[in-house]
Amino acid sequence: MLRKYLKVSIFTILGIVLVVGGVFLFTIYTKVDSATKTFDTYKTMWVKQDFTAMYNMLSVKTKETITEKQFSNKYNAIYKGIEAKNIVIKVDNEEEIKDGNKETIEIPFSIVMNTTAGQLKMPGYQATMIKEKVNKKKQWTIVWDEKMILPSMGVGDKIKVITLPAIRGEIYDKNKKPLAINAAIVTIGISLNDFVKEKDNNITQMAEILDIDASAIKDKLKANKNPDEFIPIINILSSEKVKIAEVMKIKGVIHISPKGRIYPGGEAFGSLIGYIAPITGEELEKMSGQGYSSSSLIGKAGLEQVYEKRLKGESGATIYISRQKDGKEIKEDIILSKASKAGENITLSVDSELQANIYKGMNKEPGASAAINPKTGEVLALVSSPSYDSNAYTTYKSNTQIASWKVEKEPFKNRFKAVYSPGSTFKLITAAVGLDNAKIKPEELINIPGLKWQPDKSWGTNMVTRVSDKIESVNLKDAFIYSDNIYFARAALKIGKEEFIKGSSKFGIGEKLPIDYPIAISQVANDNVIKNDVALADTGYGQGEVLISPLQIALSYSAVVNEGNIMSPTLENFNTLVISKVWKSSVISKNNVKTLKNDLTDVIENPNGTGHGAKISGVNLAGKTGTAELKKDAKDITAEENGWFVCMNTDNPKIVISMIMENVKNTGGSHHVVPIVKGVMESYLKTASK
Repeated sequence: MLRKYLKVSIFTILGIVLVVGGVFLFTIYTKVDSATKTFDTYKTMWVKQDFTAMYNMLSVKTKETITEKQFSNKYNAIYKGIEAKNIVIKVDNEEEIKDGNKETIEIPFSIVMNTTAGQLKMPGYQATMIKEKVNKKKQWTIVWDEKMILPSMGVGDKIKVITLPAIRGEIYDKNKKPLAINAAIVTIGISLNDFVKEKDNNITQMAEILDIDASAIKDKLKANKNPDEFIPIINILSSEKVKIAEVMKIKGVIHISPKGRIYPGGEAFGSLIGYIAPITGEELEKMSGQGYSSSSLIGKAGLEQVYEKRLKGESGATIYISRQKDGKEIKEDIILSKASKAGENITLSVDSELQANIYKGMNKEPGASAAINPKTGEVLALVSSPSYDSNAYTTYKSNTQIASWKVEKEPFKNRFKAVYSPGSTFKLITAAVGLDNAKIKPEELINIPGLKWQPDKSWGTNMVTRVSDKIESVNLKDAFIYSDNIYFARAALKIGKEEFIKGSSKFGIGEKLPIDYPIAISQVANDNVIKNDVALADTGYGQGEVLISPLQIALSYSAVVNEGNIMSPTLENFNTLVISKVWKSSVISKNNVKTLKNDLTDVIENPNGTGHGAKISGVNLAGKTGTAELKKDAKDITAEENGWFVCMNTDNPKIVISMIMENVKNTGGSHHVVPIVKGVMESYLKTASK
C-alpha cells in the first residue's frame, strides 16, 4: 500500500514539475523583448540604412498608412540626396526607461550624421513604442510618421538640397598671365518657335557656320520635349566673334553667356595644363566621400588633374524642409547650410611666352622640350608636340578640328613626360663620371683610327661607330666637338659597369623626379644592371638601354652652369611653401665643372662643333647634340632616329633647354633640332635681358 502511494505520489510530483516546467519553458520562449532592446535593434538597422528591416518593425497601423516600397524609397531618396553617412543614434536617459506593465512607451533620442552640408546634429526625436500582437505574438513595434525622419517634418513635407558649387581655382604663369580661368563663354542655342518656320534651311546654315554635322542639331531638336525651352547646341569662346555674328543672323538662333573653363594659352599648353570634363560614374564611385556629385567637373589630364585636389575647392550645400500645400511650396525651413569654399589659385614657374615660342618652333612635328632656370630649379617650359587646344573640351569639337587630329601624329600623347634614348647628350654624364673617377684625363690624346672600333675579336660583329674620322688623336674636348662615340665607349669601359651606374645615379637617374607632374623615371639600364661590356660601351655614348626624359637631361646639364649642383625642379612659382633648394649636390666636382663647361662651349663655338649652328653673336652658349638610333639590332638599317639638342647660356645663366624631335633620319638628324632651339634661345635671352 505504501509502495502504491509512493508510486502515485512520484507521478503526481513529476506531473506538477512537468507542468511548472512547461509554464517556465513557455515563459522563456514567449517573453517579449523590452522596448529599449527592440529600439536598439531598430537603431542598428537605421545606422546600416537597412530600410526594409526598419519597416518590418513598424506598428500594424503604421503599415496601413505607408507601404514598404514607399517607406524605403522615401528614406533612400532623402539619405542619398543629403549624402547621409556615419549615422550615430543615441537614446536620451536610457536608464530611466522602464517597461513595467506598460503597453506604450516613449523613447527620446537624438541623431548625428555627416551630410553634404556638414555634420547634422538633431535632438528632439521621440519614438513611440507600442506592445501589440503581430502574427499572434506580442511584441514591441514602432509607431512611425515623418517626424521620425526629422522632428520638425510633417506629412506632405519634403527634404530638399541645394548644392552650392565651389569656384574652381585658376592657373597662372609666372608673370600672372592666365592659363586656366573661369570666364564667360557663349552657348549658341535655338528658340524652337521661331526656328521651325524654316527649319531645314536653318539647320543646314547653322551646321555650315559652326562646322558641325547637321545630324547633331537634329538630334538635339528631337530630344527636346518642351518647345518653349532654350535648346543649347554648342558652347563657343566669346573670342569667336565672326562665327557668333554669322550664326546669330539665323532666325530663332539665340545665345546665353554662362561661365566656363577657358584656356588662353591654346595648343601650346594642351598637354601641360590639360582640361576638365564631367565626372564619370566610375570616377564618382572611386572618389566617394570627397565632395563630388554626378554633376561635378573634374580634371582629366595635365595640371588640371595633377592639382585637382587643390583646384576643385569645396562645394557647399543647404538642406531644407519644403512645406507643401496643394502641391505648391509655401515655406522653406533651413535645416543645415554650408558655404562653398573656392579652390586654390596656383601660379606656375612656367613662362607662357617661352612655352609658346618653343611650341611654334617645333611646328607640330612630334617631339618634346623642357626648359629650366639652372640657378633656381624653376621649370620654365614643358612642351609636347603636336598638342591639342584644351578649349575644345569646354566648347565643342568642329569637324575641321576632328579631321586635323586624325592627320596629326598623336596630339593627345604627352611626350614631355616620357623617356627616350638620349644619344650623345648622355656623353656629359659619361664624361663627368670618368673625370671624377680619374678614368678620363682631359688632355690625354687617344689614337682612334677609322670609323669603327672594337676592343678585340671576342665582340664578334659588334662594333662602335663614330660620326667623323677627321682627326685620329682625340682628347676630351675633341670628343665633345666631334661627338666621338668611340672615345666615350672606351671611357665607359675604363670606368666599369658598377662605377658607371653609381656615378650616373649621382645625377638622379633612376629616381622619381621631385616634381608634381608625373614624369617617367629615367634609367641607365634595365633593372639597373648593365649586362656586359658591349652594353657598357653603348651606354657610354647614350645608346644601349639608357632612357632619359627631356627634363632629366636639362637638369643634368644645369650642373655645368651651377657649380656642379642640380636644383630641385619646381613647376610652381616660389612662395612660402615652395623654395629654391639643391636636389643633387656636387654631381660634377668643382675641379671638373670648368673643363666640361669649356668643352661644351666649344661644341657651339668651334666651326667643327656639331652644335655650331646654334651660335648667337655676342652670347656665350654651351650645349650638346645627340642622335639616338632606334635600331632593334646591329643589322637594322631602316630604323628611325631621334634628334636631340641641349643648350644653355653660360654668362649669368638663365636657361637650359633640351629638345628631342622624333623621326629626323631624313631631315638632318640632330641638326634639324639645332636651329629651332637657337631661335628660342635668341628670343628668350633678348627678353630676359630687358
